[in-house]
Amino acid sequence: MHINGITVRGVDVDDQTRCHHYHTEKDIIAIKFRCCNTYYPCYQCHEALADHPIEVWKKEEFEEKAILCGNCATELSIHEYLACRSVCPHCGAHFNPGCADHYALYFER
Repeated sequence: MHINGITVRGVDVDDQTRCHHYHTEKDIIAIKFRCCNTYYPCYQCHEALADHPIEVWKKEEFEEKAILCGNCATELSIHEYLACRSVCPHCGAHFNPGCADHYALYFER
């Protein structure tokens, strides 16, 4: 799937980054994985399609634009995303707050 010229790989990805694994109204972000510099909707899509393990983003890399809002196609830095309280700071779309349960898979703590 291409969203505003950005490729999002995954299983059954729609035009707002929802996938087979996470497809509620609020599941509208994709994460650029550090290990491959590729956007996926979730860790399960990465596990299904990538041929390598996930690498977490290091704290000193949190200014990297690595989150894609599926509603407005804005790329957020990791820092912006972690501080946004599950609301896109650009368009106001609500993200799934349950994503926080998986932060350790993506971001160094």
